[in-house]
Amino acid sequence: MPGSSRNQTFSFLKRRFREAGIEPHKKRGQNFLIDLNLQRLLLESAGLGPDDVVLEVGTGTGSLTALMAPKAAAVVTVEVDRPLLELAGEELYGLPNVTMLQADALKNKNRLNPAVLEAVQKELAAAPGRSLKLVANLPYNVATPILTNLLATDTPPRLMAVTIQRELADRIVARPGTKDYGALSIWVQSQCRAEVVRVMPPTAFWPRPKVSSAIVRITLDEQLRERIADLAFFHGFVRSMFFHRRKFLRSEVLSAAKKRLEKPQVDAILARLGLDGTTRAERLDVEQMLRLCEAVRAELPD
Repeated sequence: MPGSSRNQTFSFLKRRFREAGIEPHKKRGQNFLIDLNLQRLLLESAGLGPDDVVLEVGTGTGSLTALMAPKAAAVVTVEVDRPLLELAGEELYGLPNVTMLQADALKNKNRLNPAVLEAVQKELAAAPGRSLKLVANLPYNVATPILTNLLATDTPPRLMAVTIQRELADRIVARPGTKDYGALSIWVQSQCRAEVVRVMPPTAFWPRPKVSSAIVRITLDEQLRERIADLAFFHGFVRSMFFHRRKFLRSEVLSAAKKRLEKPQVDAILARLGLDGTTRAERLDVEQMLRLCEAVRAELPD
């Protein structure tokens, strides 16, 4: 039957890879989720409905894709590895609402592949009321740029349910003043509500990674996002503020302003916001960073 997904167990994967004469690519972050309970939990965390357009980065063998297709309006699934996509094609044959793309989801580390975005937009425009969700067992090597760049688009996902490295999950949900708190924490939390759904051991995957993973659910909050007057500027500003974590706040602001502000101007901004120039950026919460960004942007020459 078209789209009848066989269980992606260790023995199933070993057999399918042997039959196809291929091996997982470690450099491409190919670690396949073989714990079926955790796969179901990832799917449940996405809460898919008939108006959802799903973007999946990392088709793998098509196991998760086949489970999502009956629940969603459309699935756009992207796989950079051609032999692996051909393998998935056998699993996904006959599913009319699945678009398979053999491509890198990223044009570069700061931009998504336009062909991927075009395919997603086509499905979103196919019927009124559709919205985007990212649901994927994300390859470790592209997880951070996929998440950050999607939030920089004009039509970000309403929800992202993904498996990622636990270290990355910890950074996404980190609180101010902790070792994991940084630009990624602020960028995500300035627009979304993020939570770690479940931590996963290496044994949940084949091949086994050397680190633990996590299922993370990131839900867009339009009210939070609307507070950001210039999304691109804020994104660049936050990253600049954490280029040198041990620098004091005053120096970081000067660097972020790219020498377009003088030291007295920066001192005046910090004083007006009640911020100590000798503290560090990691001590500022999201609200403080937003206010600081806007104050700096207002002072910059056109």
